[in-house]
Amino acid sequence: MTEPIRVLICDDQVLIRTGLATIIDAQPDLEVAGECGDGRTAVDLAERLCPDVVVMDIRMPVLDGIAATRLLAGAGVPHPVKVLVVTTFNLDEYVYEALRAGASGFLLKDAPPDRLLHGIRTVAAGAALLDPEVTRQLVGRYAARIRPTDGKGPDIPLTPRELEVLRLIADGLSNNEIAASLVISRETVKTFVSRILTKLGLRDRVQAVVYAYRQGLVS
Repeated sequence: MTEPIRVLICDDQVLIRTGLATIIDAQPDLEVAGECGDGRTAVDLAERLCPDVVVMDIRMPVLDGIAATRLLAGAGVPHPVKVLVVTTFNLDEYVYEALRAGASGFLLKDAPPDRLLHGIRTVAAGAALLDPEVTRQLVGRYAARIRPTDGKGPDIPLTPRELEVLRLIADGLSNNEIAASLVISRETVKTFVSRILTKLGLRDRVQAVVYAYRQGLVS
């Protein structure tokens, strides 16, 4: 049998932690590796328990979720942990920073249980998860703040077609939606995405979205 996906839950609200743990433990392919209520403890537990995924809140005492994510999955971390950030609309100003810190994706706290479970499995499998319903709103709202301000055009080592695909990724489109938009096959889209990530030295689609906004490729 395949080993279950081990999940560390980090949220300072006990009721939310309990609810998440109940949902996760009810799945045969998932198990709760641990729970905590602040970012510092999350970092310590992740080092000790080696979970497959950390479900991370943003606003917490001692160490917030962004700083904790940076320590778990940020640039230069030798053994990065996959982090799925949960957020609410009134915390959307933090999402961009969480993605820059190395999070593999984010979901809204009011997402239905099946979407949460899908998110955990997606991130555990090494893919990125961006909620397509809110990606553009959450990241796009801060586009002016995160773009270069020197007025120079970005020197991006991508072909025109790859740039087109990158812009659609930044708009939150899935591979199937990109294929339909460009009238190409899904496999071709996957090839383009792989090339884009390799050429830009990016880990996943989340980083691709952040990159696109930082370079001013999306308005």
